[in-house]
Amino acid sequence: MQDPQTATEAEPAFVSGWTLRVVLLVGAVCLTYVVSQFLRNSVGVIAPNLSAELGLSPEGISLLSGAFFFSFAAAQFPLGVALDRWGPKAAMLASIGLAVAGCVIFAWGSSLSSLVAGRIVMGLGCSSFFMAPLTLFSRWFAPERFSTLTGIQLGFGSFGTLLATGPLAGVAATLGWRTAFVGFAVLSALAGLLVLLAVRDDPPGSPPAERPHETFRAGMMGLLDVARAPSFWPVFGLHLILYSGFASMLGLWGGPYLTDIYGLDLAGRGHYLLLLAAGQIVGVFLWGPADRIIGSRKGPVMFGVFLTAAMIGLLGLVGKPPLWLLTLWFPLFGFVSGVSPVLIAHGRSLFSRRFVGRGITMMNVGTMGGVFIMQSVTGFIAGRFASSGGAGIGLPIEAYQAVFLTIFGMLTIGLIVYGRSRDPMAGKPPAH
Repeated sequence: MQDPQTATEAEPAFVSGWTLRVVLLVGAVCLTYVVSQFLRNSVGVIAPNLSAELGLSPEGISLLSGAFFFSFAAAQFPLGVALDRWGPKAAMLASIGLAVAGCVIFAWGSSLSSLVAGRIVMGLGCSSFFMAPLTLFSRWFAPERFSTLTGIQLGFGSFGTLLATGPLAGVAATLGWRTAFVGFAVLSALAGLLVLLAVRDDPPGSPPAERPHETFRAGMMGLLDVARAPSFWPVFGLHLILYSGFASMLGLWGGPYLTDIYGLDLAGRGHYLLLLAAGQIVGVFLWGPADRIIGSRKGPVMFGVFLTAAMIGLLGLVGKPPLWLLTLWFPLFGFVSGVSPVLIAHGRSLFSRRFVGRGITMMNVGTMGGVFIMQSVTGFIAGRFASSGGAGIGLPIEAYQAVFLTIFGMLTIGLIVYGRSRDPMAGKPPAH
């Protein structure tokens, strides 16, 4: 067994500027992430429509949303091995067809089981659209640029999150939600073509990353080496929780909450979820370079998570603030939740270049698996309050308060666990 921090590797030659090749590469992988972000968050705004059309319960809605994250997380184990063994470009091209198929299955779905099947295939298809780009960034750019590039990936990719709010509501109201998913099947195919043409695994002049000549089983066993890295479990613990809070609000409970409690229609809830998504986009861009500016990764992460937990906890206690106040709450909650790039950079710093594929995908198992867990738990809790009738999914305010306070509790636990990690930038001067 090898230490994932000390494995011997060839010295990489990193790019130093934004050439046309670099712009095309980053643009291509960002487009795939637009697809991923749209698909993962697309249930929230149309949840009341799906509930009315197919008679789905709160548990059914949470299963429908969470199925994407479950298959996405499960795919990370073989994906990590594939990234290190065959490279990020091959992994992305292999999965793009599944994303297209998942969109088509979902668009033609007529029951909970068929819609869940579509979501599962979508999750498998999108499973490489974040980890493969991060692996590319680690090969093309110097380590101190990693969190900034992660912020760019999250920021531009999160335009897909925007499309899953107001724009999806508009298309659903005029052409139907099924048409929107057919359109994203086409966009997924175009993204795959761009990856084929614009992406290469290593920058010019850099020796190819060492690819272990090992069996697939040995590669999977190498995940145990990754889990032995110092601070792995505290950082993994926060990966399990941080993104889950934002995704559960945007992709699951935010839309039904606005309809059940405030009586908003499709366009109204799309507007507020758009504010939430926009706040996160601004957040990931601004949080991205925070570690280099401050000279710490752990400090910005703990501050951002504290604010995220405080905001969702406050909403849980108040239950129904004035609607005008939500106009401020939604974008601010998205903004403070945008600290993810710094946490991801902390996770990446735990692993050497050879093990980076398996390392960051293991972290992503926590990120996406955590969403499935949180949405399943909150779906079970909300289901205890379910009633018939209403314009949304039939939940009283007490159900949403219980959901929000549960998210608060899980974020608090994640923050405490993360507090045991070591700051990889401790003792280093901040960048100027």
